[in-house]
Amino acid sequence: MNVEAIIEEHKSISIEREKAILVGLILVNESEWIVQDHLDELEALADTAGADVVKRITQRKMRIDAATFVGGGKVNEIATECKRHDIDLVIFDDDLTPVQVRNLEKKIQVKVVDRSGLILDIFARRAKTREAKVQVELAQLEYYYPRLIRQWTHLKGSQGGIGFRGPGETQLEVDRRAVQKRISFLKKELDKISRQRSTRRAGRKDEATVALIGYTNVGKSTILNTLSGKQDAFVENRLFATLDPKVRRFEAKPGKPILVIDTVGFIRKLPHHLVASFRSTLEEAEHSDLLVHVVDLSHPRFEDQIKQTRKVMESLGLSKKPELLVFNKIDLLSNSSILERAKENYEDALFISAEKGHRVWELQEKMEELLFQPNDSMELLVSPEQLKNLEENTKNISILNKKWEEGLIRLKLVGKQNDLNNVISGLGL
Repeated sequence: MNVEAIIEEHKSISIEREKAILVGLILVNESEWIVQDHLDELEALADTAGADVVKRITQRKMRIDAATFVGGGKVNEIATECKRHDIDLVIFDDDLTPVQVRNLEKKIQVKVVDRSGLILDIFARRAKTREAKVQVELAQLEYYYPRLIRQWTHLKGSQGGIGFRGPGETQLEVDRRAVQKRISFLKKELDKISRQRSTRRAGRKDEATVALIGYTNVGKSTILNTLSGKQDAFVENRLFATLDPKVRRFEAKPGKPILVIDTVGFIRKLPHHLVASFRSTLEEAEHSDLLVHVVDLSHPRFEDQIKQTRKVMESLGLSKKPELLVFNKIDLLSNSSILERAKENYEDALFISAEKGHRVWELQEKMEELLFQPNDSMELLVSPEQLKNLEENTKNISILNKKWEEGLIRLKLVGKQNDLNNVISGLGL
């Protein structure tokens, strides 16, 4: 049986909800509340994947144990709790090496899944379009390839369940060369999809484009539905409720349509190979005219989610794109002081409730202003150091027509007048 057939066979298995234990490691200089917050998110991921969390176990250590990640004593405790509660799988909040997984499964006698494996499992369930399925399969194969040596003798053959919906359930005799061949094929397919996307973008080059980005489950799909007047973008109060990007058009002004694109949500500790596989999807954000960064203001760690999203944006080369910060779900706030403090700390942000339709008109007006307001321009003569500072730190400004003139550089800046004034002030000119 080839790799593709194995994947399709196990995706068809009906999976019941499983009982899980979560495991987190508290290293030196780490606070326990931070690890517990990470486990809160991991529990939400487990719920999305189809597991009910029975217990959490944490371990404080100086360093990661090379053999079992948490150390022998803690492994024995985990094994005891698994027997006591009839646990189906143990989920670790950090990535494990193939050796660690093999040692843990041998001692605990249940399935062991790490955060990356869990996220990949969710993506496998959520993928609907050809593009998403190709991207998920590629990410799975690259993740599981070094793990094909796992000795699952206690599992008595192939099983379904969390962490085993893709290539994870492959048998030991799977030919590594066949997997590598499949990976090469999928990469070529993604290149083809990327070229097709470029062709579609060329056909709408005269239309203003907005990409909705942000942490998972912040309400991007709800905003897309509200702006477009349609209710066909799937919405669910779970992490990664939607995976495939949606593109909707609405006319902000007569003759001035705006394309709004809903992209896949970000999350902390997002597997690097997953980001790489989904780069073609995120190309829509890269080629958009404006990024609308959506934040769930009702989330207790919303500021950390902003940092995590911007970290991913930076890794994808999106940090210099024009960005509009939008705080959503203000109707869910139990304390009005949270809203007031956020307004003080984020003066240029908007505050809405897409679910209730509250102040969404402000978002529409701001998008129109940023997309259709005419740009101004100015010429400057700067030093190489000043140019470097401009390129590294200036947002919302285009730098054009760079020419050397006696050791200095003459260039043209294009952008909104307020942004140009800020540039001048920053350079001390």
